[in-house]
Amino acid sequence: MIVLNKVFSPKGTTKRCLPITGGGMSEDGRFSYGYSSLRGKRASMEDFYETRISKVDGQIVGLFGVFDGHGGARVADFVKQNLFENLLKHPHFIDDTRRALVDVYRQTDSDYLKSAENHRHRDAGSTASTAVLVGDRLLVANLGDSRTILCRGGEAIALSVDHKPNRLDERQRIEEAGGVVMWAGTWRVGGVLAVSRAFGDRLLKKYISAVPEIQEEIVGEDVEFLILASDGLWDVVSNQDAVAFAKSFLDPEEAARRLSEEAFSKGSADNITTIVVRFHYGKP
Repeated sequence: MIVLNKVFSPKGTTKRCLPITGGGMSEDGRFSYGYSSLRGKRASMEDFYETRISKVDGQIVGLFGVFDGHGGARVADFVKQNLFENLLKHPHFIDDTRRALVDVYRQTDSDYLKSAENHRHRDAGSTASTAVLVGDRLLVANLGDSRTILCRGGEAIALSVDHKPNRLDERQRIEEAGGVVMWAGTWRVGGVLAVSRAFGDRLLKKYISAVPEIQEEIVGEDVEFLILASDGLWDVVSNQDAVAFAKSFLDPEEAARRLSEEAFSKGSADNITTIVVRFHYGKP
């Protein structure tokens, strides 16, 4: 594996209103990306992100992920450090990417639970929304309420569906496993957790699945860009508004930063992390 990722120097600091930003471009110029991560109004930062471009079996691949921790930053940090490493080592990464994603999500969750078996933060967990580009194939895998959307012809197309406990199929799965979904300010598993799938969450693991839902798309010339973000963005900005806003900025780093700042200005009370991936099709 040859790492080809080019990352520009981060701008800003971890201060509340100054996001950390950066970006890069694939060696073949087919796509570029930018990211922005903002602590916002929270006292601590529990969002993590990962962006990398690698070459596997002679093929350029892009991997992008947003990981939103709860109960602390421990799980999100672990997922950032290990998920894509596990994926790139999977023997079927290229020929059966969907299978590889399911396997490494499960593996990474199991590895974390083993590593933290005696750790005091047993209720910590993390969402994940990841986008993997292999040739013209795009696979999006999701746990929790971080979200990935695609812009095609100016229209927002959701490539993930939030895992909320009151989602009919999720509630049924939880109750069949012996759990309960109850209202406590919002719908929560066991009155505690507001997402129904996540990494970690040892105390609720019987009900909190680490098996991702996966959607696959072919990236044709009608696909303009992707947006991956934590719920700090989606709590206050709709899918279509995010697409309309990002479309104004050709530089994906600027688009990601402006989206994070827009969410903050709209009153988001959470950490805000955004990644924008723009496709070029031979255009500068």
